[in-house]
Amino acid sequence: MLTDYHVHMAETGTFSLEYIHEYLASARSKGIEEFGISEHAYFFQETNKILSNPWVENRRTLHFQDYLAFFEDIKKLKLPVKMGIEMDYTPGKEAEMAEFLDQHPFDYVIGSVHWIREWGIDLDIYKEEYEKRDLKQAYRDYYDQIITLAESKLFSFVGHIDLIKIFGYKPEDQAFVEGEYDRVVQALAENDTCIEISTAGLRKPVGEIYPDPLLLQKCFDAGVGIVINSDAHAPKHVGYAYSEAIQLAKKVGYTEIQTFEKRQRQAVPLG
Repeated sequence: MLTDYHVHMAETGTFSLEYIHEYLASARSKGIEEFGISEHAYFFQETNKILSNPWVENRRTLHFQDYLAFFEDIKKLKLPVKMGIEMDYTPGKEAEMAEFLDQHPFDYVIGSVHWIREWGIDLDIYKEEYEKRDLKQAYRDYYDQIITLAESKLFSFVGHIDLIKIFGYKPEDQAFVEGEYDRVVQALAENDTCIEISTAGLRKPVGEIYPDPLLLQKCFDAGVGIVINSDAHAPKHVGYAYSEAIQLAKKVGYTEIQTFEKRQRQAVPLG
């Protein structure tokens, strides 16, 4: 069985049934049996108390009622689409995040870290920050947030868990990096939080799957569950490079993936 729960529509289309059929056709052609839409939460006006900065506010153009109506239409047509959301984990806003998440019928919730305070770590406009900052401290700050994300127990799984490598900046001290991985894996295991294997990194400057194979191996050894996702922003991205993701998952020892419904998880065999 294959999943693709990390899919967005707002940036490249509208919440329309015609557009969702394009995504579903692409999923079927790749043999994907579980499919979900997980729009970025920051697009919605209703999340302005959780995350706000000038970059985000320029893109906060949607109302959540339209997202709900879209899924009502999907439900009426009995289309096989799970309802998700990708929430930027924002330290100190756990109560606000919980309030928003708990009042809506999500099947799964992705927790991601895109911001270290006012620094958008995956944005081209902030790429030069990697040259200015202490790289070890940047990694430490990033993984501190991944740890508290897991400790919040608000999320089904972590999106692109080592996103901070997106532009190819990595500390040369491998012992330091491995130590950060160990901290993160312990938090994931203790708080029963899964991660995704995301092929989106292959489309980014780093040219690598998320996560690093060593981090994934540590996750397997600690019993951390996985899903396999494409982080698709267009139908053509659905199931992108899945053969590589499956090979990686099996190489470290995984034989099953997690599926979600009403924020409850279930393990199924990895096809």
